[in-house]
Amino acid sequence: MGGLGISWQGLVVGLVNFALLLLLLYVFLYKPVLGMLNERQARIKESMERVEEIREQAARTEEQVRVQLEAARREGQAIVAQAQLMGERLKEEAREEARKEAGLLIARARADIEREREIAMDELRAQFVDLALLAAEKVIRETLDKEAHRRLIDEVLEQSGGLKRE
Repeated sequence: MGGLGISWQGLVVGLVNFALLLLLLYVFLYKPVLGMLNERQARIKESMERVEEIREQAARTEEQVRVQLEAARREGQAIVAQAQLMGERLKEEAREEARKEAGLLIARARADIEREREIAMDELRAQFVDLALLAAEKVIRETLDKEAHRRLIDEVLEQSGGLKRE
């Protein structure tokens, strides 16, 4: 080794220095860096676990929301269906009430018309009786010839026009 320019004392000193350097690096650099890397790995692992927990919680929450939305949708449909049935029932009740009311109005109108017809007929009978009495009275007062008979009819008709206006 001497021929190469290497002395064994220099080699031992270099090896001891190298070992001391490795020991110092291990104690002051490798352990702290390794500790920081382990801490960082632990934080990353913890963060990943939290992310997974949050993901699972979000999935559970999403499922709960979906179930609640489905229940609310069904309930809403039931309420709408019930409201439609109630609306149809109310419409039918209103129609039936309108039919009854219309029937009552028609019956009242018919009764009023019949009553007014009876009143008109009574008035017409009364006028006819008055006309007949008037005509009879005229016939009795005069002896009638053909010309007098026509004149009497014309007078009665003129007077009957006056009676209708009263």
